[in-house]
Amino acid sequence: MAVKDYLRQRFFPQIWCPGCGHGIVMANMIRAIERLRLKKDEIVVVSGIGCSSRMPGYLDFHTLHTLHGRALAFATGAKMSHPKLTVIVPMGDGDALAIGGNHFIHAARRNMDLTAIIMNNSIYGMTGGQSSPMTPFGKKATTATSGTIDHAFDFVGLARGAGASFVARTTTYHAKEMIKIIAKAIKHKGFAVVEVMSQCPTYYGRKNKLGSAVDMMKRFKEGTALIGSKKKAKHPDLIERGIFVDEERPEYSTSYLELIERLGNSTTY
Repeated sequence: MAVKDYLRQRFFPQIWCPGCGHGIVMANMIRAIERLRLKKDEIVVVSGIGCSSRMPGYLDFHTLHTLHGRALAFATGAKMSHPKLTVIVPMGDGDALAIGGNHFIHAARRNMDLTAIIMNNSIYGMTGGQSSPMTPFGKKATTATSGTIDHAFDFVGLARGAGASFVARTTTYHAKEMIKIIAKAIKHKGFAVVEVMSQCPTYYGRKNKLGSAVDMMKRFKEGTALIGSKKKAKHPDLIERGIFVDEERPEYSTSYLELIERLGNSTTY
């Protein structure tokens, strides 16, 4: 099947700004799903609100476009009611880590079999370019015209500390790498988090004079390095890419079903 076979083509042309990285993420998520040979009716895609959250509208799966910051809560309900489904949750950095931050850390703690794909463009793109929890210190936004004095989350550190059993990072420049990582995340049995550094030339790029979408993607190439690579050893300030955590731990919905079965076979509660 081609990428277009997974799309609701009647909803095109899409509404993302020219140069936005989210279309790259969607296309490579589809390629990862195709690589795993998953059937369309076996997949649920859940989003909240934001630029990235328009994605379910374009995808020909079971989809839910839910409330701001609540995508993981809805995804939890879908997975608990139908544990055999593959549930994928595309979110933005603001949707996932600001209003949705509490849901994020507890989803990681529970280790439910969900795949969260966090598109990190370092800004709120849909609502006018406000700073997000991932806007780097000193960078400009409509709510930080002289540069934000907030410090950004260490996304990988946060996910790891909260208990996610699969944690990875890639960028829109590294498309083939992204396909492999997303496929591994979907296949992983537990809470899997993939941060994708994605360009927003309309707001973040323009506010911070980073040039075109191509220029911003070149920064992803030059400013990142694979975990443990010679490039990283030579330039310690580079942002690391790759899989940081890949561990087997008890998965929540499986443990819940085992508990119900155990209680059902017991004469005492």
